[in-house]
Amino acid sequence: MTDRDIHGKQMENWDEIRRWRKAQRARLIGERMAVTRLQRSRHNDAITRALEPLLSTGMMIGFYWPIRGEYDARNLIAGFIARGARAAMPVVIEKGAPLIFRNWHPGVPMANGFWNIPIPAEGEPVVPTALLVPLVGFDEMGYRLGYGGGYYDRTLASLPGKPLAIGVGYELAHLETIYPQPHDIPMSMIVTESRVMRSAAASIS
Repeated sequence: MTDRDIHGKQMENWDEIRRWRKAQRARLIGERMAVTRLQRSRHNDAITRALEPLLSTGMMIGFYWPIRGEYDARNLIAGFIARGARAAMPVVIEKGAPLIFRNWHPGVPMANGFWNIPIPAEGEPVVPTALLVPLVGFDEMGYRLGYGGGYYDRTLASLPGKPLAIGVGYELAHLETIYPQPHDIPMSMIVTESRVMRSAAASIS
């Protein structure tokens, strides 16, 4: 079966789709990093308000250290921790392997991990029951375009049970489709500054 891009061109194979994804990834990251500080602050406030009712103090909330203009969930998570929730950050243990998660709270010792992204310096692995997942792009079915390493797809496929997986990003990241492949796992929902979108693909997977 062939896919078509938004200009009607046939997407013949995975190599072609992968090249298309790489180009879209570069474009969308550039657009996200060009957002002004004021607009980013407004977007972040709106996303925080949207996430608040989706999470609860009984959860182990996995979240990420923000890079390249991503939504910063640290204040949101610190507030949930103050009310009794637990939280964890992802750690790359081995290239190409699923992520593990270590407990995080304000003041926990941090170290530079893969790609120099800060991670909790030590701790036994924990299993999130909810997961905030950064996205570079997303489509209307709830599939996420990430950075291309496949870490979150492998992680979601490996976790016992299925956590609430919330893709988080800005509305400018919207794509008509990411041309999902068998290895792509849809989010439970997508949250942007403009909406909360329940994933159609997750409901039928």
